Amino acid sequence: MSTDTPGSQSSLHRANLERVLRAVRMAGSLTQAEIARGTGLSAATVSNIVRELKESGTVVVADTSSGGRRARSVSLSGDAGIVVGVDFGHTHLRVAVGNLAHRVLAEESEPLDVDVSAQQGFDRAERMVERLLGQAGFPADKVIGVGLGVPGPIDVETGALGSTAILPGWTGVMPGQELSGRLGMPVHVDNDANLGALGELVWGAGRGLGDLAYIKVASGVGSGLVINNQIYRGPGGTAGEIGHIVLDEAGPVCRCGNRGCLETFVGSRYLLNLLNANHPGDLSLSKVVQLAQQGDLGCRRVIADAGRQIGMGVATLCNLLNPRRVILGGDLAEAGDLVLSPIRDSVARYAIPSAARQLSVVPGTLGGRAEVLGALALVMSEMGESGVL
Repeated sequence: MSTDTPGSQSSLHRANLERVLRAVRMAGSLTQAEIARGTGLSAATVSNIVRELKESGTVVVADTSSGGRRARSVSLSGDAGIVVGVDFGHTHLRVAVGNLAHRVLAEESEPLDVDVSAQQGFDRAERMVERLLGQAGFPADKVIGVGLGVPGPIDVETGALGSTAILPGWTGVMPGQELSGRLGMPVHVDNDANLGALGELVWGAGRGLGDLAYIKVASGVGSGLVINNQIYRGPGGTAGEIGHIVLDEAGPVCRCGNRGCLETFVGSRYLLNLLNANHPGDLSLSKVVQLAQQGDLGCRRVIADAGRQIGMGVATLCNLLNPRRVILGGDLAEAGDLVLSPIRDSVARYAIPSAARQLSVVPGTLGGRAEVLGALALVMSEMGESGVL
């Protein structure tokens, strides 16, 4: 009988190695005590596994302190592999290169015209990835995988990009297949809201939490849901479409065909239309936030009303999923309490009191980087341990 059958000592040891590696990989670095708590393994088992991984060059161990006491921090070796993140947005293309110790080695953003074709967009992404790998000093064969963020739903069965109001010419494109063919690397694709959630979970305002929702308000409104430390996508990949909660069935017609969806009241196009008469010229959501912070009463009113409507959507989410934290992303998050206070007021009014009490509503800490850092985290969460061991 093989010594590596399920339940054998060697298969158990391998499983424990993988548990330790996954915990370190998703956190960036952990003390040995934190690894023991997170994996449920004994301190002695963790100590032996860390020693073995250190001897093989898979992890590095450094002295640190935890709670005022000396401790040893464990992180993946800087040369264990490289991951790449690519984020296509409404007005930008952002690319980042990082290592498995959660260090960003190179990052760049450049403007992207909303009317750019998919082929032109991928041409630019390909050039940026090659340039940044050169800057970071790593050859392409060191790349374990690429995370790709797109502003629309991905069909789980076909890999095709669903209807997107943000890059309208891209509907039906298979972005993962396209970029993988160009780069010769495995590519993992997800929508921008899910990647924003992953970014904040691993790098930002959601660190240490297993349950949260990330809500991004831009041209549309989307949310990424994290349940038990995992992005919840649903069987068809469309979980988190908070923008299509109906607030008023006699309201404006939405692009989804319904009336009065949340998105029709808080999407950037609707908000900017309310202010165009008083602010002729090129007005953007970030400009509205800036004017509101400078005291413009019309802009402050529009942001407060949007906050109340978003809060109604958050209250519904709260009642259904009972998340511990809601993180607001996108340009509107920069308004701080001008938008967060009305969201909290609506949650207090419409959510089940016990769920509302447990919920904190906060701005994201990563700003426009949330999605590209989430793309790096996506590769780390999907890659498995065999590539590292």
